[in-house]
Amino acid sequence: MIIRPIGERVLLKHQKKEEVTKGGIYIPETARQEKKEGIVIAVGTFEDGKGLPLQKGDRVIYGGFQADEIEIEDEEYIFVDFKDILATIVDE
Repeated sequence: MIIRPIGERVLLKHQKKEEVTKGGIYIPETARQEKKEGIVIAVGTFEDGKGLPLQKGDRVIYGGFQADEIEIEDEEYIFVDFKDILATIVDE
């Protein structure tokens, strides 16, 4: 299935919060920091038809309070507005 966001929207796969540290220590839900990090699955376009400056597979940090959640083939995804994308994550 191919999904193409319409307008200035981005389809992301949300990165889950860590429940256990690398050392094996359980992190209670009250102590976890909410990471708004995701992987770009599909990207829409600007109103003039130009592509957004993101590519499939980019890791991003996003903000905002509005995100539409959907489920596709037992996987959860979210649509966010491009204006809510704060940064891309680049591994060095």
